[in-house]
Amino acid sequence: MDKIFTIATTEFKRLFNSPLAWSVLAILQFILTLMFLIFLDAFITDIQPATATMENPPGVTSIVLSPLYLWTGVIMLVIMPIMTMRLFAEERMNKTLTLLLSSPLSSTQIVLGKFLGIVFFILLVIAMISLIPLALTIGTTLDWGVIFTSSLGLFLLLSSFAAAGLFISSLTSQPIIAAISSFGLLLFLVVLYLSGNSQGNSSEVFIYLSHFSHYLPFLDGVFDTSDLVYYALFIVGFLILSIRKLDNDRLLG
Repeated sequence: MDKIFTIATTEFKRLFNSPLAWSVLAILQFILTLMFLIFLDAFITDIQPATATMENPPGVTSIVLSPLYLWTGVIMLVIMPIMTMRLFAEERMNKTLTLLLSSPLSSTQIVLGKFLGIVFFILLVIAMISLIPLALTIGTTLDWGVIFTSSLGLFLLLSSFAAAGLFISSLTSQPIIAAISSFGLLLFLVVLYLSGNSQGNSSEVFIYLSHFSHYLPFLDGVFDTSDLVYYALFIVGFLILSIRKLDNDRLLG
């Protein structure tokens, strides 16, 4: 476990050795803060007056924060392939993967260590986003249950993005190709969801296979074990594929 944690911390620090991670976090926080202010302004000026006479009007959590978490998932669909593209592809390009594979570390330790390093980055992103709702605690009451499930759903969603990106990165020596391929795979899963919900062509199978169909219930405060199982199987599946790929590279020398 110590070896996995060492690889993870090394990988996490490596992300911040270049301006990429810093730039991504700064731009992401700027975009999400701007969107938060837009949603909040719409809630105060339009939605709240229109729903004032309702018996159980929708609160600021469902109108402002849930869409914010939704758009975070959409934006990270583009960002995560960029963050995972270097995990193995750059190692292969720089001829350092051979040294890594010849070390006493097992393929499982290497894969889990690199994946955990990206998970640290995901936790940092979620922590930064979670600071935004604190601005609303002064003037209103928030549904912290929905905020918790939304954060959990976002963590699972981004972790699945990371697992897929990790595997794609292990297949190529070009980080750009890894990023484009990972984005293509994740976008395909979004298309499945849109196709499954299209009129006259609905498909429960397509909807189930898509990430976002399992993410949306979390935004409504619904915790379903079937959604948890989906993400667990998705993440473990791609991690196993990555381990098998490294084992195969070791056998081929």
